[in-house]
Amino acid sequence: MNWYLEVLKKYTVFSGRARRTEYWMFALFNFIIIFVLELVSGGVKAGMSGHSVPSLVYQLAVLLPSIAVGVRRMHDTNHNGWWVICPIVNLVFAVTGGTQGENRYGPDPKAVS
Repeated sequence: MNWYLEVLKKYTVFSGRARRTEYWMFALFNFIIIFVLELVSGGVKAGMSGHSVPSLVYQLAVLLPSIAVGVRRMHDTNHNGWWVICPIVNLVFAVTGGTQGENRYGPDPKAVS
């Protein structure tokens, strides 16, 4: 849960680096929260999207932190943040280990923590 809250604290921080753990724990908690919201409010639907209103509101609320942690994850692999818009490449970089030591985007988050 600390990883999730840490990402929310860095709401629009696009600089720096994010470890794999930070990125994937945020994704896991997002999935769990959306699943629970969909389960609890199954009867309230928003148009033709198939998602409930609370789920859509939550997804809009975490849109910027999701993009920001994705960009920081790309930075950890020493790649430009724009790679986050390419789904296949983004997934490959997201599961790849970060560069050891400092890179052009900042210090190694493993060494800092």
